[in-house]
Amino acid sequence: PNSTLRQWIAVESDSSDVTKRSDLHRMMDMTAEKLRLIGGSVEMVDVGTQTLPNGSSIALPKVVTARFGEDPSKRTVCVYGHVDVQPAKKEDGWATDPYELTDIDGNLYGRGASDNKAPVLAWIHTVEVYKDLPVNVKFIIEGMEETGSNGLDDMIVAQKDSFFSDVDYIIISDCVWLSKRPALTYGTRGNCYFFAEVEGPKKDLHSGVYGGTVMEPMTDLIGILDKLISPSGKILIPGIREAVAHLSDEEWKMYQDIEFDLESYKREIGLSQLMYSNKVDLLAHRWRHPTVSIHGIEGAFSSPGTKTVIPAKVIAKFSIRQVPNMDPAMVEKQVTDYLHSVFAKRKSPNKLNVTMVIGAKPWLADPKHPLYEAGKAAVKRVFAVEPDLIREGGTIPIARSFQDVTGKSIIMLPIGGFDDGLHSQNEKISRYNYMEGTKLFIAFLHEVSQMEKH
Repeated sequence: PNSTLRQWIAVESDSSDVTKRSDLHRMMDMTAEKLRLIGGSVEMVDVGTQTLPNGSSIALPKVVTARFGEDPSKRTVCVYGHVDVQPAKKEDGWATDPYELTDIDGNLYGRGASDNKAPVLAWIHTVEVYKDLPVNVKFIIEGMEETGSNGLDDMIVAQKDSFFSDVDYIIISDCVWLSKRPALTYGTRGNCYFFAEVEGPKKDLHSGVYGGTVMEPMTDLIGILDKLISPSGKILIPGIREAVAHLSDEEWKMYQDIEFDLESYKREIGLSQLMYSNKVDLLAHRWRHPTVSIHGIEGAFSSPGTKTVIPAKVIAKFSIRQVPNMDPAMVEKQVTDYLHSVFAKRKSPNKLNVTMVIGAKPWLADPKHPLYEAGKAAVKRVFAVEPDLIREGGTIPIARSFQDVTGKSIIMLPIGGFDDGLHSQNEKISRYNYMEGTKLFIAFLHEVSQMEKH
C-alpha cells in the first residue's frame, strides 16, 4: 500500500500557496481516480473560487465525493478527509525531502503522511478489501482544510438533502492518539481570533526626535495585551471563565484514567515547567478550558538589527480557544468591551479598534453514544486494549459544521501517532499505525453494522 502513498506524498498539495494550485487540482484528480478504480461512484463538486488579496480570483479545488453501496437495509457512514497539506521545505529543518516518502525504521516520513493522506488512503484500502461491505460507505474529501475549508460549508448546506440525506454517521480521521494507546476523540476546542489595532500619529516617528512627547501606540497595545491573562494563566476578561461547562466527577475520573506522561510531554516541548503539575489539570486545560494566546504584532519592527522607530499603527493578533458553553458572538462582545474599558483608563489620544476575524465553535460528542461503543469494540478487537477517550485542544471546525447542518452523529477515529509531527518538520506516520489503523477501520465498519437500529 506504500506505492499509492508515495505518489500522493510526491504532490505538493499546499493549499496556502496559490502558485501550487495546479498541484492541488492534480491531487483532487488523483483522489477521484483512486476511488473510481476501486468501484466507487465518484463526483467532483465545484465549490467556486477564492478571492486573492490582490483582488483577482482563482478556482478552489473541487471536493471529491464517492459512494460505495446503496443497500437501504444497511447503515450508511460518511468518511471525511482532506488531501491538502501544510507548507514544507527541506531547508526548514527536514532530515529528508518532505515530498518524497522515506521509510526509516518503520516510520514513513513526508509532508501530509499523517495529516491526512495516509488516513484517507487507509479508509480507501478498507473499502477495497471488503468483498461485500457491511455498511454503505460515502466519502467526502476536500483540498482546502489547512486554510479553512473554503467552500465546504456551503457545499454541506447545499447537499444536506441529497448527498447527506441517507448518511447515518460521519467519521473524521484527521487527528491523532494522545499516547501509545489507541484513542477515540469526542471533542475539540473552537477558536475566536482577534485583531486589536492601535493607531496614533499619521506616520512613523523618530524616537529621538519625538520620544517623550507622544503617547506611543506600541506602549498602549502592550499595556492592554498584558490585561488579557495573568502570569499564572488566569483569563482576566470578565465572563469568559464563568461560561465554561462544569467539570463533573465522572469527567474527572475519565481524565484520571487516561494514559499520559507529563515528563515526556515536557521533554517533547523542551520545557522544565508547565502551567500545571498534575495530569488531570493539565489535560483539562488542554481540552476543556479556554486559553488566551498572543500570536504577534503587525507593524512592529521585527527584523534583525536596530531601528529607532515609533510605529504609527500596530495590530496585535491573539486568539481565545472556545469550549462548551462559550458562544463566539458573546466572546466577541466581552473581549471588545473589556479591551475598550482597559484602554479608556490609559487616557490615550490614540484610537483602538478590535475585530474578531474567526469565530469557530467547539465540538463535543457523547462518548456513551453507540457509535463510540462500536469504536471501543473495534479497538479492542485490533489492539486488545481499551482506547483512551480524549478531546483535542485544536479546532476542527468541519465537525461542528457537519453536526449543525446535517444533525448526524459524528465520531473522530484517529490512527495517527502522538509523535507524528503534524504541521512540523519530519512529519511521519508509522508503518504500524498505517497497517493496524486500516485493520481498525475494517473492524469498525463491521461493528457499526452490528449496532442496534435506533
